[in-house]
Amino acid sequence: MAGGRTRRGDVADLAGSVGLGAWAGFGVLTMIVVGGDGTPMTWDAAALSWSVGHRTAVALALARGLTATGTGVVAYGLVILAGILLGRTARHRLAWAALAVGCLAAGQAVRFGLMTLVHRERPAQADWRTAASGWSFPSGHTTTAALTAGLLVVALLLRGPRGRVPLVAVVACWGLLVGLTRVYLGVHWLSDVLGGWLLGVGWLGLCLCAAAWWLPDRLVAGATGRAPLPLEDRAPQDSARGGRSRPA
Repeated sequence: MAGGRTRRGDVADLAGSVGLGAWAGFGVLTMIVVGGDGTPMTWDAAALSWSVGHRTAVALALARGLTATGTGVVAYGLVILAGILLGRTARHRLAWAALAVGCLAAGQAVRFGLMTLVHRERPAQADWRTAASGWSFPSGHTTTAALTAGLLVVALLLRGPRGRVPLVAVVACWGLLVGLTRVYLGVHWLSDVLGGWLLGVGWLGLCLCAAAWWLPDRLVAGATGRAPLPLEDRAPQDSARGGRSRPA
């Protein structure tokens, strides 16, 4: 039991540290954006200029298709899949799927609130090559894709099949590329996308840290593939009560 608690503590510490670092980076970037009254930075303008100058019909079609996977049904379907992978029984799969959906939905709500507070303008509409709405910072598609990819990567690392490293790499690259398509299609500044990545990692770290500390042992044991310790291993029975000790 103590070993299980130690492992959970290690996971909570790692997730919390990564999440805290991402939140710190997001806070600094947000202060820069707000301090500049939303004005794009030099590298924002450079990234948009490069994107506009390197557009082709095929690349635009691919970018539109990829960016469409960063929100809506696809994203929620993938986080449900992550929950199904994490569970060992039907009940646990349902619980993990609900938790994964809750993590994504809450993260989107936080992102929307921050976007409304910062109210940064998007790039000029003349450069847009896809539909967009709302304020610009942080990017919604990027945040959603980062959270979705992060949840799926965690599920694959814990419960995925053998040879899962290439699959994990594909999922991680998808999460990054969705954000980059937002710049390529002209609807976000690069700093919006960076803010979405940092927010996604920060929120995921917070959720994983909370899950490691507070979820029931049986649910966590199912996700990690570690069975709970049997009762007789947790505490030897008192021989005075008639219990029999285990053979050596």
